[in-house]
Amino acid sequence: MAKIIHDKEKCIGCGYCASLCPEHWEMGNDGKAHLKDGKEIKPNLFEKEVKDIGCNKQAEEHCPTHAIKIEE
Repeated sequence: MAKIIHDKEKCIGCGYCASLCPEHWEMGNDGKAHLKDGKEIKPNLFEKEVKDIGCNKQAEEHCPTHAIKIEE
């Protein structure tokens, strides 16, 4: 299992993650990205376990603020 970690504080709402990987990411009403089904483990820090990182690797690589981390 891999973990997707999203630091919402760092997010600037560019939308790359949602456009590259819409099955896991969406843009929220607050103008920031949201990790679908992500659990808040600390304030503004979300994580989700996945079997296959798939397009999330692209989302991580294209995030200009490095708000997305993948742990394999």
